[in-house]
Amino acid sequence: MEYPTLEDIVGHTPLVRLQRISAGRNNTLLAKLEGNNPAGSVKDRPAMTMLAEAQARGDITPGDTLIEATSGNTGIALAMAAATKGYRMVLVMPESASRERKQAMAAYGATLVSASREGGMEEARDMADAMIARGEGKPLDQFANPDNPLAHYRTTGAEIWQQTGGNITHFVSSMGTTGTIMGVSRYLKEHRAEVEIVGLQPEDGASIAGIRRWPEAYLPGIFDASRVDTLLDIGQAEAEDNMRRLAREEGILAGVSSGGSLAGALRIAEQVENAVIVFIVCDRGDRYLSTGLYAPEV
Repeated sequence: MEYPTLEDIVGHTPLVRLQRISAGRNNTLLAKLEGNNPAGSVKDRPAMTMLAEAQARGDITPGDTLIEATSGNTGIALAMAAATKGYRMVLVMPESASRERKQAMAAYGATLVSASREGGMEEARDMADAMIARGEGKPLDQFANPDNPLAHYRTTGAEIWQQTGGNITHFVSSMGTTGTIMGVSRYLKEHRAEVEIVGLQPEDGASIAGIRRWPEAYLPGIFDASRVDTLLDIGQAEAEDNMRRLAREEGILAGVSSGGSLAGALRIAEQVENAVIVFIVCDRGDRYLSTGLYAPEV
C-alpha cells in the first residue's frame, strides 16, 4: 500500500453551506474552508507548488536558502513546505504580525527577519530583494511567480467547479498577492464565462491582514485586472464584525480577511437572486487570538 505524503494532502478542502447567516433572495452562500490545509491556510497551495516547480526546473536544490517577504500565511506555508523538502527558509515580515504567526514560522524552523511596523509589506519586500541581491539566498517571489496562480488554477478553481457541480455564479476572494483570484478566475471563466469574479481590497485607512491595496510600484506582477469583474472596498470594522459572525453563528473560526470575504459575499447577495456565491475562508482564526479581535475583554 502506498501512503500519502504531507504534500499529497494539500488542497481538497471542504466547501460548506452557511446555515444561520442568510443571503436571502434564494441565494446560497458557500464557504471554502482553506484553514483545513496542513499549515492552516490557502497559501499552502502556492507554497508547495512554487517550491516543487522551482526544484523540478533546477532553480533550487535541497539545502539552499530561500528568502521571501510575507505578512504571515505564505510564510507559514513556505516554512512548512521547506521543512518537508530540506530547505532553509528566511522570512522577512512586518513586526506587526501576530505572535502566533511568528511562532508558527519558527516552529517549522524558519529564520525571521523583521521589517518595521510603519514600513509594512513594502519595506519587507524591499529588504528581501536586497538580501537576494547580496547573494544571501534564492527567491520564490510569490508576487511575480506564475506558479502562484497556477496552483489555484490546478486545484482551487477545479475543486470549486466540481464541488458546486458547475453551478457557481459568483466567486468572492480577498486580494493580497492576488494568486488565488487570478488562478481561480482563469479556471472558472474557461468553464463558464458568466461566473462573476469579485475581488476585495481594503478601504483607505483599513489594515486587514491578507487584503491589500498596493501602491502602483508594488502591484504584484501576477495581477491581471481583466480577470476581476467587480472590486469591492472592505472596511476594518466590517471585516472584523463578520469574522466574529462566522465564529459565533456558523462555528467557523477564521481570520479577518475571511470576515472581509463574508462581507463581500453578503453585499453581492443583496443585489442578486438564485445565485450560488462561493467565498474563500483563507485561514484559521487561532493564529489571531492574541490580537484580542475575538474577545478583547478576556
